[in-house]
Amino acid sequence: MTTEQSDSIAYGRLMHRAMRGLIQTVLEDVAKDGLPGDHHFFVTFDTRQDGVEIADWLRERYPEEMTIVIQHWFDGLIVDDDGFSITLNFGDNPEPLRVPFDAILTFVDPSVEFGLRFETQGEDGPEDEPPEPDGDDTPEDETEDHQDAEVVSLDRFRRNH
Repeated sequence: MTTEQSDSIAYGRLMHRAMRGLIQTVLEDVAKDGLPGDHHFFVTFDTRQDGVEIADWLRERYPEEMTIVIQHWFDGLIVDDDGFSITLNFGDNPEPLRVPFDAILTFVDPSVEFGLRFETQGEDGPEDEPPEPDGDDTPEDETEDHQDAEVVSLDRFRRNH
């Protein structure tokens, strides 16, 4: 058994990697076969993250984070090990986007009440459970490295019937 500088298992980092892999697999399946049934995704990402490619007018409108919906119309979904590219329709204006997996803050499929939220914490930040989201769209401070993943509260993505 080898001893490294850390004497603990980095569960947060391992969970982060596993959850990004889950998103990659889901999007690869959708790129190949389309969205099955009522499945659709809300993907919130940090627009300031290296590798994010969006139109200038979108970056001006969403300077910190943006939520996209992958549902009725999308085109050119291409998934690789680092992220995905997709063309979405913004008011009858198709726009190509590039979203690295490391930029994703939340990934939600409300059709099956599944969601992930990637927490941002500093390198030496606490591993405590973060507070539940309060349901508004006020962005949290997203300037630190992504460290943890958890199931996200779906309340902010539910439709009122």
